[in-house]
Amino acid sequence: MADGQPDSGAAMNAGPLRIGLIGFGAIARALLRCLEAQEAGRRIEVVAVLDSAAERLADAPPALAGATLGADADRFWSRAPQLVVECAGHSAVREHGPDVLGRGVDLLLISIGALADAGTEAALRAAAERSSGRLLLPAGAVGGLDLLASARLAGLDRVRYVSRKPPAAWRGTPAERVVDLAALAAPVEFFTGTAREAAQRYPQNANVAAAIALAGIGFEATEVVLTADPGATGNEHRFVAEGAFGRAEMRIAGRPLPDNPKTSWLAALSLARAVINAQARVVI
Repeated sequence: MADGQPDSGAAMNAGPLRIGLIGFGAIARALLRCLEAQEAGRRIEVVAVLDSAAERLADAPPALAGATLGADADRFWSRAPQLVVECAGHSAVREHGPDVLGRGVDLLLISIGALADAGTEAALRAAAERSSGRLLLPAGAVGGLDLLASARLAGLDRVRYVSRKPPAAWRGTPAERVVDLAALAAPVEFFTGTAREAAQRYPQNANVAAAIALAGIGFEATEVVLTADPGATGNEHRFVAEGAFGRAEMRIAGRPLPDNPKTSWLAALSLARAVINAQARVVI
């Protein structure tokens, strides 16, 4: 600890936790709504938002009345955020992630699929190792990552992840070149491969695959199946893990965000939980 500089724990508990957001799309808005609804959210203050799209910031909610908004990184950092939350996608992770961590600031990453690129993962890890900043990865739209991370300590033999979503959730992705989404009458498995391949080809839909891979046996060993199902009413995530610990199966049937059918509501809630835990004295 440098002379005259408080440790991060003391700084975070001296007052409201100062949050900086990178991106202000559907997930960031859902995060704000969730924080406002929670008692713990009163100990959290969003002080800056970094986003180059003026139209997304034009109707900023009252919760951002005192925040610095815009694409100027210097103005963003002038507000001294203690935790930066990425809500902007893979390109934003590559552009801003190493800088955030290099400044010694914790980075909470929702676009976990960006780490499927080996160079991006290496850059983020190196920046974190050189500073006091931590790379924080929430569970996102799936549960059971604590189980996977624990079971890995004894050895995992196999992890298989299956994603099942309505056809609309796959629009604007490479799935459109594989199947006629508008004409589907039955479920179709349009992708089978590794977690690395899934996260790279479907960055808006396969962040869960990356999270499961990082918690478990890695990008290359994790099997992934992506399915478009016209009968699905929401986004279903299921994984099966086998190893020395035994066998576990997790299934989540989540609802999509009303503002973005490609994103699970639970992903935004997981992000809010991670932010609240950063200020909490009792953490679960």
